Amino acid sequence: MYWSVWMYNEVFVVGDIHGEYKKFKEILKYWDSNRQQLILLGDLCDRGLQSYECFYLAKYLCDNYGAILIKGNHEDLFLKFLNKTEDFKENYIKNGGLKTLESFGYSENNTFKDIVLDIKKNNDKLIEFLTYLPNFYEWNDYIFVHAGVNLKINNWKDTSIRDFMWIREDFHFTPNRLNKTIVFGHTETKILNKNNKYDIWIHDNKIGIDGGAVYGGYLYGVILDVHGIKDYVYV
Repeated sequence: MYWSVWMYNEVFVVGDIHGEYKKFKEILKYWDSNRQQLILLGDLCDRGLQSYECFYLAKYLCDNYGAILIKGNHEDLFLKFLNKTEDFKENYIKNGGLKTLESFGYSENNTFKDIVLDIKKNNDKLIEFLTYLPNFYEWNDYIFVHAGVNLKINNWKDTSIRDFMWIREDFHFTPNRLNKTIVFGHTETKILNKNNKYDIWIHDNKIGIDGGAVYGGYLYGVILDVHGIKDYVYV
């Protein structure tokens, strides 16, 4: 079946999951698959305990329900580790990658070379799926992206691939003159909110929904229609 985001009048968008599989499954209970396009803002993996399960649930949702998964910096780190292990292993482990490898079966009895070979052998369709994820998605007057866009250039679509996945302050504090609302994750809302809480951050037609689920905060599911935020849930 051909899936299109334009089939729906509402979007259900989910923030950074980071291996929190139980929260992922719980938030999906609030998604109406008949009425709402599901969009995942990336960072399914690392830091939490069940990245493997999160990857495969997301792939299932994309394959069977037309969900859209945006590539996050942690999907990118995972792929770089698989492709150039020696070059990226230190940075990947520093960013919580060991938990992901453990979810794929890594233990102290393995070498990184062993687990990489095993992952590539047994998860080729998953790796292909992750490799070709989009960096952003547009729906009506919304842009969905993992980290943000470069608001200092003439055409935001010319944002570098790195910035789509990694940008922070240069996006948060640059005026948004696009006449579009940008929905993003990546930076915990606790950092963005002046009250230091994990509330959804709304400012200058930007909506930040990384609730720090893996740090004891919230996994948000935000319902949007053409008029704005219709409702939201969190677990």
